[in-house]
Amino acid sequence: MTSTPAGPATSTPPNPVRRTIAITVGVLVVLVIAFFAFAGLYTDWQWYRQLGFDGVLVTQWTARVVMFLVGFAAMALPVFAAIQLAYRLRPVYARLSSQLDHYQEVVEPLRRLAMWGIPVFFGFFAGFAASAQWETVWLWANGVSTGQKDPQFGLDTGFYLFQMPFYSVVLGFASAVLLICLLVTVVVSYLYGSVRVGQRELRISKAARIQLAIVAALYLAVQAVSLWLDQYKTLTTQGERFTGASYVDVNAVIPGLAILSVAAAIVAALFIVTAIIGRWRFPLIGTALLIVSSLVVGVAYPWAVSQFQVAPNLETYEAPYVERNLEATKFAYGIDGLEKTPYEAVTTAEQGQLRADADTTASIRIMDPAIIGPTVRQLEQYRSYYQFQNPLDVDRYEIDGKTQDAVVSVRELNLDQLGTAQSWYNNTLVYTHGYGVVAAKGNERTDDGNPVFLERGIPTAGDLTQNEEYEPRIYFGESSPPYSIVGAPEGSDPVELDYPRGEDGADQTRTTFAGDGGPNIGNPFNRLLYALKFQSTDILFSDGINEKSQILYDRNPRDRVQKVAPYLELDSDPYPSVVDGRVVWIIDGYTLSNNYPYSSIVSLRDAISDTTNTQPRVALDDVNYIRNSVKATVDAYDGSVTLYAWDDQDPLLKAWQKIYPSTLKPVSEMSGDLMSHVRYPTDLFKVQRAMLGTYHVDDAQSFIRRDNAWRTPQDPVTPANLQPPYYLTMQMPGQDQPSFSMFTSFIPASVGEDERNVLLGYLAVDSNAGSEAGKKGEDYGTLRMLEIGADVSVPGPGQVQNEFRSNASVAREVNLLQQGQSDVLNGNLLTLPVGGGLLYVQPVFVQASSGTQLPQLRKILVSFGKQVAFEDTLQQALDKLFGGDSGATAGDDGTTPTPSATPGATPSPEPTDGTSTPPAGVGDETARLLQEAREVMLARDDAMQKGDWAAYGEQDERLTNIIDRLIQLDGE
Repeated sequence: MTSTPAGPATSTPPNPVRRTIAITVGVLVVLVIAFFAFAGLYTDWQWYRQLGFDGVLVTQWTARVVMFLVGFAAMALPVFAAIQLAYRLRPVYARLSSQLDHYQEVVEPLRRLAMWGIPVFFGFFAGFAASAQWETVWLWANGVSTGQKDPQFGLDTGFYLFQMPFYSVVLGFASAVLLICLLVTVVVSYLYGSVRVGQRELRISKAARIQLAIVAALYLAVQAVSLWLDQYKTLTTQGERFTGASYVDVNAVIPGLAILSVAAAIVAALFIVTAIIGRWRFPLIGTALLIVSSLVVGVAYPWAVSQFQVAPNLETYEAPYVERNLEATKFAYGIDGLEKTPYEAVTTAEQGQLRADADTTASIRIMDPAIIGPTVRQLEQYRSYYQFQNPLDVDRYEIDGKTQDAVVSVRELNLDQLGTAQSWYNNTLVYTHGYGVVAAKGNERTDDGNPVFLERGIPTAGDLTQNEEYEPRIYFGESSPPYSIVGAPEGSDPVELDYPRGEDGADQTRTTFAGDGGPNIGNPFNRLLYALKFQSTDILFSDGINEKSQILYDRNPRDRVQKVAPYLELDSDPYPSVVDGRVVWIIDGYTLSNNYPYSSIVSLRDAISDTTNTQPRVALDDVNYIRNSVKATVDAYDGSVTLYAWDDQDPLLKAWQKIYPSTLKPVSEMSGDLMSHVRYPTDLFKVQRAMLGTYHVDDAQSFIRRDNAWRTPQDPVTPANLQPPYYLTMQMPGQDQPSFSMFTSFIPASVGEDERNVLLGYLAVDSNAGSEAGKKGEDYGTLRMLEIGADVSVPGPGQVQNEFRSNASVAREVNLLQQGQSDVLNGNLLTLPVGGGLLYVQPVFVQASSGTQLPQLRKILVSFGKQVAFEDTLQQALDKLFGGDSGATAGDDGTTPTPSATPGATPSPEPTDGTSTPPAGVGDETARLLQEAREVMLARDDAMQKGDWAAYGEQDERLTNIIDRLIQLDGE
């Protein structure tokens, strides 16, 4: 048998058609991806260019690209060099083990790819990491001197704000580069025989020894510099009691870091010696000693000093460093100018006691912006597709020469309420804007308990706009649609719905946007790009788009300011104002840092969280420096953004102005009308009150002992959150005249549930910036603290709210208000330093339990000391509380509540001292029933808290029967 040897194997040549198709598809995919990326970048540039802030975007793009290239090169080149050197200096004739031969067989086909791919891989990661740090680098390059020096090293505080963060980033990056270089050097050297392990012996070739030793020396040199820098970081590190270098840090940690830094530098030099002479013993011994030294000098010695020297003599040793912390913290949070006044509060109410505070009582706000939102909506919404923000905002206007506190909001769109009428055409081209500002007096009410409007209606009319060319349309607001397309050639028929009322009996009025509010999409190219951006083919094919069409998007005022000023943390409460005939949103911007030496760190999120802002979002949480450096406005009609340098002495703002030149205007360009609506920012005040709970003291001993620590009380209406501060025009003790201010109160700090709810402090800040163009009010931003004497116990908000709820006379009135399926809503509990003491005022609203809910003001609760009054108006309540004549006039004086406004009305109770004793003139049977009703209500509340709904129902039925009997007695 013979066989024919097999011929050589043949392979099928690649099909050129398939190859061409594959290449074509790949190119098309790359082009599509590139075009989508281009669309995003181009539309962003169009948005910024239209606003006049394209320089901001160009700066960001340039900085990110530069930092990416720097980071890529700084990582890729050293890694590439390490791989190349380790490979090229390998021993060519070294005898390897069979296992290494196998590794080389696997690696060799991929060697070229790995030699280039590994540096590129790490380079890309490093480039993206570096680009994310561009702001740190640019702040370092543009940093300014602050003119203030730290008390430990005598360095300008600008070093900590601008330079130290940059040095930390550079050292961290260099450490990562050197570690990766060390790793790849070891791997390549091992694979190609420069490093051999066997027979209990480690052999390293001369070339590999030199390379490894030099890389290790560089790494240790970087660590030496990092340890030296750590000395300065102690001034910004949060310790057990305060932020900054303590006695232990100054006398143990800082010297220890200096010693370790020098030791690391010496060990680095020993590795250089090894590279020269070839002995590993000295650097290895040095490394071991460095580790032991770090444990002894860096851990054990500071612990011993803390435990055996400082702890038994805390005040003696820590007092000088606490003084440093007190001074730095007060400056960093802007509370160093606090004016403190002792306040010996009286707790007894006498006739005429409020005569000296008549201006304040006339401005007391009884319309709660957190409650009357549904009322304003019912009265002013007009159509279901309109809405108002809840809670409403607080502002002030000059009416007939007098400042009037107002509760304000704008009428915005709510497209969800269009129902089946929703379509791309309606949502984008027809329903494009809201209409008008609604404003109500804060200190007045109508006879039926509704707000007294200063501005209202469609078309809008009122005191705010009657003498001006007013532009009421709201294209840019907090609830504007994601995007709208507006604009048309002159003479075209209007498409946009303006408002639901027309001339000559028409159902509606239409309009055409005439401003410059967004990028033009009149040409096919722009339409295509924005169709891709918003993933909408309707943009591409709609006949409703013309050559003059503009697309409005990113319309939330806060978002617009954040995009053009990305270095700012924005206040969580933008508010609308009518300024020079335009509706503008006013937004406060902050510059923040967590690197101010010796200033204590606070959680920004926790500090600004309260009933009005339960879940705040912040970019930087832990901070120890804050300035209200910028006031921003956003025009509600055309969306134009204006930034004013409010605090032009802030070093952070100075640095950012160098990074983003020509984006800020000076305060001198602010109009007088705009200045009259600027107010002290809410979030800044919240942060300051959080710090003043501890930092209202002036001596280190009191700070260390915490014998006078305060805190903000819980909101008595919703105790799960802190009580928010409130704006009000009032005259603080020591002031010559009332001023628009914001205020808060303090109670003793406590741990757990064991707290004493009495007032210890009362803080107000002058929030009136004046009305002179380009000039801040002289007293604007002045913090005034009343320190309430301990001789007399002044009830805190929690005690007062409990008194209101437990007072038998008040409980009887409240239960009568709840008859007929009504709910009683307690408004904000205001605390006012008037009459030589502290007056509490709380409006009480009533609304239907279900269906259309329209909260209406029915009663006013007031308290002074232990005395309580509950009347239909504030004027009546104050007069009742202060012996029949308070001596002052409230804003609702002259109001005559209608009978329907007080269902089941009965004679108001006399002021009480907080006991359950019934008012004079109440019969024995009525007194017994009132006492029984009080006990039943307590039992009912207890059952509800325990979740015992059967017992709750039983007690509720008993309460109903008691109230029915009280009503019968009242009619007899």
